[in-house]
Amino acid sequence: MLDLKLIRSHPEILDASLKRRGKEPLAHRLLAMDETYRSALTELQELQTKRNQIAKSFGEAKRTGQDTTGLAAEAEQIKASIADLEVKANQLNQELMDEMSTIPNLVADDTPDGLDETANLEIRQVGEISNFSFQPKPHYELGEDLGKMDFEVAAKLSGSRFVVLYSELARLERALAAFMIDIHTSQYGYQEVYAPVLVHEKTMYGTGQLPKFREDQFQTTTGHWIIPTAEVVLTNLVAEAILAEEQLPLRYTAYTPCFRAEAGAAGRDTRGMIRLHQFGKVELVSITHPSESKAEHERMTMAAEEILKQLKLPYRVMALCAGDMGFSAQKTYDLEVWLPSQNTYREISSCSNCSNFQARRMNARYRPMATPETPKPAPEFVHTLNGSGLAVGRTIVAILENYQRSDGSIEIPEVLRPYMGGVEVITKKQ
Repeated sequence: MLDLKLIRSHPEILDASLKRRGKEPLAHRLLAMDETYRSALTELQELQTKRNQIAKSFGEAKRTGQDTTGLAAEAEQIKASIADLEVKANQLNQELMDEMSTIPNLVADDTPDGLDETANLEIRQVGEISNFSFQPKPHYELGEDLGKMDFEVAAKLSGSRFVVLYSELARLERALAAFMIDIHTSQYGYQEVYAPVLVHEKTMYGTGQLPKFREDQFQTTTGHWIIPTAEVVLTNLVAEAILAEEQLPLRYTAYTPCFRAEAGAAGRDTRGMIRLHQFGKVELVSITHPSESKAEHERMTMAAEEILKQLKLPYRVMALCAGDMGFSAQKTYDLEVWLPSQNTYREISSCSNCSNFQARRMNARYRPMATPETPKPAPEFVHTLNGSGLAVGRTIVAILENYQRSDGSIEIPEVLRPYMGGVEVITKKQ
């Protein structure tokens, strides 16, 4: 949620940011809605003042024995008008808040300009791309040939965009999650969290999944929403809280299943594990002081990169342009891993600084440390950041493709072997 006071004083900032995202200006319309609402509030306050004055006159008239019939009738009329105006003001405020909730975050000054992924800026490439002496196969062919990846059975169970993994590939999912969590907790100080994957609507609203992206989510018959990412629960751990400044930063990580309807992905990545309705992901979330969020963004990206470095998977870091960036993000880095079968890089992590955008929706604040001049400073909004550390399914894809051998077997990256019970190579089941 954006700061309405900022939009009132500098509407050009909102429109300039929307233009950078390739969207139509909204400030004029938003300010008109705000003015209508504030006019209704002013009228309501005037009626309330008049009601109080009549109540005072009524009391004085009654004490002195004067006729109060006219005052009583006027009081009833004002009471009815106030009730009607309260309904109108509440409706106008709700319409304003509904409109505000669909406006994306302001774009950071150092976010590249551009309207789609073709304008994303490459920051660096890391790792050497392997030169195979044979034609590398896509991960789904490798997995199916090994007899350990089954999309047909998954389709019978659940439909398209699901997968069943067996034996070493199932263990690889578990091994990667444990490896990633260990790195993030031991090397980067993230606190591991186990949290629900079913949440209330206000929890999804807090991080920006609702109401704008309702069609991309799954909802249960109980009204709960199934999380599309652990960002939802980890960020909302501080919803409605007022933290002490010395508590910051807070860093959380969790491995969870994630569920996405992929409503806008028709025809894209229809084969394999790139785009599933259910997938595992290790998430990173930071809650920071506003002055520290830029540095925390770089640190979080480094933490995600460390996983790829230790797995020895070639990747690149991309700064997303304004038009390709997510709704809640002010600035985003994508990590893209090399996939030999596609001869290109594909996203495996997205790390975003959301500034105070989510904090305003969640009412997540901190209280600055007291000073002699300000013994009890007013609370301020925290900044929130989130990133994939990493998407486990896509990491399996990258390992299968980059570590494949000519006979179809898969070498296990050295750092994962202790998590795999010493298994060094995945071979076809006999």
